[in-house]
Amino acid sequence: MGLTKINPYLYFEGNAKEAMEFYKDALGGELEIKLYDDAPMDVPEEMKEKVIHATLDFGDATLMASDAQPGQLISFGSANSISILESDIDKATNIFNKLSDEGTVTMPFEIQFWGAKFGTFIDKFGIYWMVNCQVEK
Repeated sequence: MGLTKINPYLYFEGNAKEAMEFYKDALGGELEIKLYDDAPMDVPEEMKEKVIHATLDFGDATLMASDAQPGQLISFGSANSISILESDIDKATNIFNKLSDEGTVTMPFEIQFWGAKFGTFIDKFGIYWMVNCQVEK
């Protein structure tokens, strides 16, 4: 049996490249970006430098994204959240601080009743995140 993974795929309104570079800075890993101009299809001039597909591989995780196509409506909201489970407290703290920079912290990164350091925020691109690091066994 193969491993089944769920990978978040984010859509942006023209700033996917900036967002994915921001996430790479916070999470590390390898980032690959393909532009609409790289695709073998006709695209409007204003879309040529937009992201058709980006992949950030870090640890055992993959985060993917693209810019919305013309006419595709993007709606940000609280129905989804990307959850990061990190085992190293210093790394978890660094990830929380970097990703929440210029965003809105909705729950500070603090020790919680279940024995983990946990916090939530909405990043500067409107994406909801949770960071969890188990500190008590």
